[in-house]
Amino acid sequence: MRVDVEVETLIDRPRDVVAAYAGDPGNAPTWYANIDSVEWRTDPPLRTGSRMDFVARFLGRRLAYTYEVVELEPGSRLVMRTSEGPFPMETTYTWSDSDGGTSMRLRNRGAPAGFAKVAAPVMATVVRRATTKDLRRLKALLES
Repeated sequence: MRVDVEVETLIDRPRDVVAAYAGDPGNAPTWYANIDSVEWRTDPPLRTGSRMDFVARFLGRRLAYTYEVVELEPGSRLVMRTSEGPFPMETTYTWSDSDGGTSMRLRNRGAPAGFAKVAAPVMATVVRRATTKDLRRLKALLES
């Protein structure tokens, strides 16, 4: 079973500000509740081919995985992908101008494997709930 979840929020800040902050993997632990740390495997700045090691918690388990940037349109779109770990995943951020602020979409899709495969029927709900909260946190952080 595949998981494909997309959430969106409107942030009352210019698109370049939102994209620069949210698109910097080093900031992920400040607005993603489940991400504990990010370490660059390649040297910054972010570009296609950049790789970062993420450590996260999900469904009570510690997950360590490496994301690779597979697509980058600065200020508009960022796509990162991993094929490692129990939940091979692709994460896409998109930013667009909207009502004087920024519409940010966050999409996670993948095919759970291992322990996550057993939890696949509830996985989309859990991912949607978590990413909705993460975008709320990002919005509050950037608008404060």
